[in-house]
Amino acid sequence: MVCDPGCYNRPVNTIQFIPAPPMDISTVENVLAQRIAEAMIDGFNRHYRLIREYGQKAKGLFEAGDWKGVHVAVRRRIRSYDERVSETAESLCADFGAASLDDATWQQLKLFYIGHLINHKQPELAETFFNSVCSKILHRTYFNNDYIFARPAVSTEYIQASPPTYRSYYPAQNGLFDTIRQIIVDFGWQRPFEDLDRDIGFIMRSAEQRLGEWPEAEANAQIQVLHSAFYRNKGAYIFGKAINGHHEFVFAVPVLHSLEGNLVLDTILLDRWRISVLFSLSRAYFMVDMEVPSGYVQFLRDMMPTKPASELYTMLGLGKQGKTLFFRDLKQHFRHSEDQFIIAPGIAGLVMLVFTLPSYPYVFKLIKDVFGASKDMDHDTVKRKYLLVKQVDRVGRMADTLEFSHVLLPKKRFSTELLEALRTLAPSLIEEDGDDLVIKHLYIERRLTPLNIYLDEATPEEIDHAVHEYGSAIRELACANIFPGDMLWKNFGVTRYNRVVFYDYDEIEYMTDTNFRVIPEAPYPEMEMSDEPWYSVGRHDVFPEEFARFLLGSPKVRSAFLKYHRDLLNVEFWQTAQEKIRAGHVEDFFPYPEELRFCKAFADS
Repeated sequence: MVCDPGCYNRPVNTIQFIPAPPMDISTVENVLAQRIAEAMIDGFNRHYRLIREYGQKAKGLFEAGDWKGVHVAVRRRIRSYDERVSETAESLCADFGAASLDDATWQQLKLFYIGHLINHKQPELAETFFNSVCSKILHRTYFNNDYIFARPAVSTEYIQASPPTYRSYYPAQNGLFDTIRQIIVDFGWQRPFEDLDRDIGFIMRSAEQRLGEWPEAEANAQIQVLHSAFYRNKGAYIFGKAINGHHEFVFAVPVLHSLEGNLVLDTILLDRWRISVLFSLSRAYFMVDMEVPSGYVQFLRDMMPTKPASELYTMLGLGKQGKTLFFRDLKQHFRHSEDQFIIAPGIAGLVMLVFTLPSYPYVFKLIKDVFGASKDMDHDTVKRKYLLVKQVDRVGRMADTLEFSHVLLPKKRFSTELLEALRTLAPSLIEEDGDDLVIKHLYIERRLTPLNIYLDEATPEEIDHAVHEYGSAIRELACANIFPGDMLWKNFGVTRYNRVVFYDYDEIEYMTDTNFRVIPEAPYPEMEMSDEPWYSVGRHDVFPEEFARFLLGSPKVRSAFLKYHRDLLNVEFWQTAQEKIRAGHVEDFFPYPEELRFCKAFADS
C-alpha cells in the first residue's frame, strides 16, 4: 500500500542503516547527491521555521484578542506545507535536474539526507517532507522502495529541546497555591488577569472535590506542564499532569478573555476522556510553538493513551505527519486482519462513493465521475468544499478529512460488489495494477453512525437527545459562518460520545454567501398545489420554512425538533446569525460542558 507523502510502518526506536548503493558511483554523482540532500533539508528547515512562527504569533493574536487574525493564520498555515514542498521540488528539478537522476544517485541522496537527521530536532517530519518532495518528482512505482522512507530511519526518543518540552514544579517547596500561580505566570501573558488568585482557588476546590481529600505528598510529588500553551479560536490551553508516588493526574486548563477583556482561567478538566475531546478531529487545529514536536506528542500520549499519534500530530497542525502515521497504522492493520472493504452502510450519496473496512474505524470516500441529476457541480468544486472545511473553525461539528493521492491498496481486500461499484461509478479515479488497486484521489474520515440509521433504532430518549444535538450542530455551524446546504439526517453522524457531527460537504456554503428568504404568498390559491414554484429561486436562495417538509416526516422526530429547534424553520434565525457574522462577532464555543466553567460551577462564590 502506498500514498504520496510516505505512509508506511510504525516508528522504531533505532537508526536503520540502509544498504549502500553500488560502489561504482562516480565522484560527480556523489557530490550531486550531497548537494541535493542539503537543498532538501534546507527546504524542510525553512518550512518548519515558518510553522514555528505561526505558533509564536498565536500568542500575540490571543493576547490582542485578534480572533479574525487567528482564523487567517490557521488558513495560511494549512497551505504552507504544500507550498514549501512544491517550491522545493521545482527548485531541485531546475537546479539539479533531479527528475533525471539514476537509481544509484537517488539511493545515495537518501543516505546523505539521513546524515542530516542524526541530530535533527524534527527528524520524523523531515523524513515525511523528503517523501512528499519525492512524490512530486518520481513516478509512484518508486514510492515503496529504497528511494524514500518506507519506515523511520532515525529515532525520536530522547531528543533534547531548548527550552525543555515540559517544565517541572515541586509544590512541597513553595506550597500548592503559589506553585499553580507560578505555572500560570511562567507562560508570560502580558494581558492582565481579572482575578488570578480567585481562579487558582477555583482550581484547588475543583481538584479537591475530585480527589475527596488531598493525598499526602510523596518524595517525587511534582507538576509537569508542557512548555508552550496551545492556541485555538478564542482560547489558550495549558496541558500537564500531577505526579505523586505511583499516581498521575492529568489536567487541562483553558484560558479565555472575560467580557471586560481580562484573562480568566475558565475551568480545569481532570478526565482523560474530556481532555481527549479537545483533540477531536471535528475541531480546528491547535497552534503551538514546538521545537521538538515528538516530545509534545509523547507527553500528550501519556495523558491520553488511547489517542493515536497520527491524530495528535494532525491536531497540532502537522497534518502531513498525521497522514504518514495513519497509513503506517493501516498497513500494519492489514497484516493482522482478513476482512474486505465493503460499500459503507446507509443511503448512497449522489456525489461521493463511500466504502469502509469493518475492522477499522474509518470510511474512505472518493468523488464519483457522474453526479446525481440534482447536483450542479464538478470535481474541482467538491475539492474546494472539502478544503474549506479544513480551513474554518469546525466547532466540534464537522468531521475532519485526510486527503490522499495515488493510494495503492491490495485488490483482494475489496469485495466484488465494491470493485464493481468503483469500476462503474468512478473509473477515472482507479487504476488496476496487477494485484493492486490504485485510487488516484481519496478522502478518509472517522467512521460515525449515520444519524438516519441511529434514529431508526433509537429509543424515545435517544431520539430526543439526538434531535437536540442535530439542531445544536446546525446552530453552531451557522454561528461559525457555515451553512450545511443539504441538511438531511443521512449527512450527519453520531460519535461515540453521542455527539452529532456533519460529514457531507459537497453543498456547504458560507452563511454570508447564502440568501435566506421567506416564500412569497401565492397570487392564486391554486398555485400552492403546483409542482412548480410560483416564485423565482436564485442559486444561493434558501427557504427555511421548507425544512420541515423534508426533515420532519417522523412524528417522534418532529415532536423533538419542534420542542428544541422550532426557530430554525424561520428566516429570522438565519438572518440574525448573518448580521452578527457581518458585524465581526466571533461566537464562543466551549469544547466542554457549560456547567464545568468556573463562572457557572462557582457562581455564588
